[in-house]
Amino acid sequence: MTRKPYVAGQFYPAGREALRETLAGMVDPAAAKTKAIALVSPHAGYVYSGPVAGAVFSSAEIPGVAVILGPAHREIGPLFAIQAGGRWLTPLAESPVDEALAARIAAACPLVEDDARAHLLEHSLEVQLPFIQYLRGDISIVPVLVSHLAGYAELETLGRAVAESIRADGRETLIVASTDMSHYVSQRTAEKKDMTAVRKVLDLDPAGLVETVASEGISMCGFQPTAAALVASLGLGAVKAELIRYATSGEASGNYAQVVGYAGIRIS
Repeated sequence: MTRKPYVAGQFYPAGREALRETLAGMVDPAAAKTKAIALVSPHAGYVYSGPVAGAVFSSAEIPGVAVILGPAHREIGPLFAIQAGGRWLTPLAESPVDEALAARIAAACPLVEDDARAHLLEHSLEVQLPFIQYLRGDISIVPVLVSHLAGYAELETLGRAVAESIRADGRETLIVASTDMSHYVSQRTAEKKDMTAVRKVLDLDPAGLVETVASEGISMCGFQPTAAALVASLGLGAVKAELIRYATSGEASGNYAQVVGYAGIRIS
């Protein structure tokens, strides 16, 4: 199955050259790059979150395989929906699903189900892919959607399965966790609340992240895939995380009364 773009022309340009031009203004191929286990990247329209996504992707070496974990903004059947085969198309390129690694992850985690249809109308993974393709044209991917119903025990199970599968596969693989931060709060509130969540990521504390988002009422839509990515990163030997860039939608819109926050974090 070829998964076609759903938000091209809305979140990012639908034309190949226009998209390349947009990415060229946000990505720095010449930036110093660090080997990363995982990246946390936002998924809003590029005019808002693109500079943050571009900065974090530019800061890392992009290997030939990426496991992309994102939140499902609509109801999906399984807790974790994987696309186990086929291809993902963007205006920039076509990336194959890495069937071998997808099969390993599905076998290692009984909560993962092959459900390509769950991905058709979801933007959280799609908007990451052009950044990755721009820097690594021959990338293969494993897309995994995470239901909002997933609790920490299930997220831990997924994260451990991802780590185990990457380790068994043996290839260099990048994990990408897709999330925006606070939604529709003031700039001051966003900065305050978002930094409490970011601190948990920087501390490599997935359980603390889930607890903090709940206790502080932080509207971080992808805290669950981020927690799973942290579990996986720890399983793969992560020792540090760095905040590469933080911004809010106010910088693009000029409206600081109601903003959405974006954080780009590299885990290595």
